[in-house]
Amino acid sequence: MSVYKCEPFDRRDFLCCGGAALFSAVVTALIGSSKPASAIAISGAVPEIDRLTVSVVVDNYQFAVTPSRTVANVDIRHFGWGIADGRPPGKTLVSEFGLSMHAMSQHGDETRNVLVDFGFTPDALLNNSGLMGINSSELDALVLSHGHYDHFGGLAGFLEQNKGRLKDGLPIYIGGEEAFCSREWTAPPVHGDFGALDRSALEEAALTVRFAKEPSLVADHAFTTGQIGQMSFEKLLSPTSMRIGVERGMGCYAEKLAEDERTKSVIPDQFRHEIATVFNLKGRGLIILTSCSHRGVINTIKQAQLASGISKVHAVIGGFHLAPYKEEYVRETIATLKDIDVDYIIPLHCSGEPFFEIAKGEIPNKLLRSYTGTRFAFG
Repeated sequence: MSVYKCEPFDRRDFLCCGGAALFSAVVTALIGSSKPASAIAISGAVPEIDRLTVSVVVDNYQFAVTPSRTVANVDIRHFGWGIADGRPPGKTLVSEFGLSMHAMSQHGDETRNVLVDFGFTPDALLNNSGLMGINSSELDALVLSHGHYDHFGGLAGFLEQNKGRLKDGLPIYIGGEEAFCSREWTAPPVHGDFGALDRSALEEAALTVRFAKEPSLVADHAFTTGQIGQMSFEKLLSPTSMRIGVERGMGCYAEKLAEDERTKSVIPDQFRHEIATVFNLKGRGLIILTSCSHRGVINTIKQAQLASGISKVHAVIGGFHLAPYKEEYVRETIATLKDIDVDYIIPLHCSGEPFFEIAKGEIPNKLLRSYTGTRFAFG
């Protein structure tokens, strides 16, 4: 399957028409595989897949006795207990205020595995991925949606535990330098240090860091939205501030940020680096893994449509970041989702109970419930 059209020969054509491996080797020799480089931007049609299974590896809570079911073309399997015949109960899933999703896609006889976000702690990520049978050696890419600890907190420990198991030069897609900034939590219920993404952990794991500021191909089967614009009624409520600069090896380099951020020491987080991960399911449309939607779930959908040229949205799964907003704002979001005619809406993590309760009355046939350990098979 080719997603690039090779015509006049320029740098992008060199990458897409067979020179990518050579170019990557040259870049690695010059700057090191863990030094951020631009991801390969999408040119032409986005890839199409035949089947997608999204597993919720870490989420806020679990309900172990929820029955599995099938809704139209979506097979929904809940994890249940971590028990089996012939042995007493041992480990079971760990839930925490964080998010991690595993996506396994298929196109013909090709299979790709992508891990999107990494939860709050390595304990939950390692425990759950092991119980759910996710093989780290089969991962083809990692994606970090944004620089919040409840999305990257488990990453360093996951990399350390899987040293020697990951594929050589495994790529990690990040929306920009802002993801590395140190952060302070400034919203209720308490204020405090919200950590920083550890560059040294990425370097020690020999990951290939790809900045995906523009819509970019991921593992041949998926694409990132690129940075998400403000295209709807949605308003950004920032729960964190960013500290500009590097201290003891942690933080973000001011010269790599937008011009209006470089000269400041602390600024409200605008999430310019936030990205979502998207798959194009054959005959169904886009499946969008929003992660957290600080820039707005509607804006995220619109960015995915704009990046792909595909208007039909089959499913939106992830955090919608509606918990801080008032009821009328939540209702406007639901009304817009109805207008877009999304087939399935699967709220996770920071979506908030008010969204689920209102959506259950407004769009019951589109709303699917998820917990830690739930698997959704589309196609």
